[in-house]
Amino acid sequence: MLYKALHLSEEDRRKLESIVERGQNWRERQRAQTLLLLGQGQRCEAVADELELHARTVRTTRSQWLAHGLASLADRPRSGAPRKLSAEQVQCLAAWARAEPLTATELLARHTEHGGAPVHVNTLVASLKASGLVWKRTRHSLKKAAMTPPSRRPG
Repeated sequence: MLYKALHLSEEDRRKLESIVERGQNWRERQRAQTLLLLGQGQRCEAVADELELHARTVRTTRSQWLAHGLASLADRPRSGAPRKLSAEQVQCLAAWARAEPLTATELLARHTEHGGAPVHVNTLVASLKASGLVWKRTRHSLKKAAMTPPSRRPG
């Protein structure tokens, strides 16, 4: 197979060096470093060894660069299920929780009464925690349960 070196313009090289030095995302920095090494004429296998990557990853980075340029450095959006609760619903739930001490099941009941989609209680609690609300279970008693003596078995 004939190897074709990656040719980078001076402007692209400066942008990639800037990303390597000051980039916020480690994946973008790693991809930029990969492209700079390929731009120096190194082969994919040598770059993979130097950066401790798989050669396929280096080849993918190279082909994405040729197809999309600088846009290829950023991660693409990941797939996944849509959120069960919208941001407005979470804000409304948080306001209710701050206004009066409600349990998670009471908040869920109020949510469904106001036309919200039915969700699991754990989903509601996780959404409130993610929005910065500290959620703790209610403690009914501060006394420790009395210890019952172990049963005596005939020996």
